[in-house]
Amino acid sequence: MENKFLILRTSMYVCDMVELNKDFMASALAPLILIILRRQESYGYQIIQELKDKTGGELHVAEGTLYPVLKKMESKNWIEGEWKKSDSGRARRYYVLTGKGKQELEEQYSQMNFINDLIKKLWNLPISTSTTPFSVT
Repeated sequence: MENKFLILRTSMYVCDMVELNKDFMASALAPLILIILRRQESYGYQIIQELKDKTGGELHVAEGTLYPVLKKMESKNWIEGEWKKSDSGRARRYYVLTGKGKQELEEQYSQMNFINDLIKKLWNLPISTSTTPFSVT
């Protein structure tokens, strides 16, 4: 279960789990973090909670998944981290978006919108009822 990301989808009549594989989640997590940091600085647990809250509790990201992504983003200078004491006195590493991170976010946002639009277009194409197999020449 450690390489799976679960989304619990519920409706009036149906409750099902959607599993996001590790590769898919890894590619989606960085832009999600950049979007969160676009608004304000944040620390790891707060980022996890925001993702959970914005999905109505459907997305659960483990700390062991988030922190390596934050570290990688920091090494690419997309974000900067700084240790600060919280109101409770506990030290937390707060992250902020850098100028390079803002540029990366714009690029990734544009790319994700392009892919999303393409998926919608392809999904809405009529399904072929042909029984003739494809041939490769």
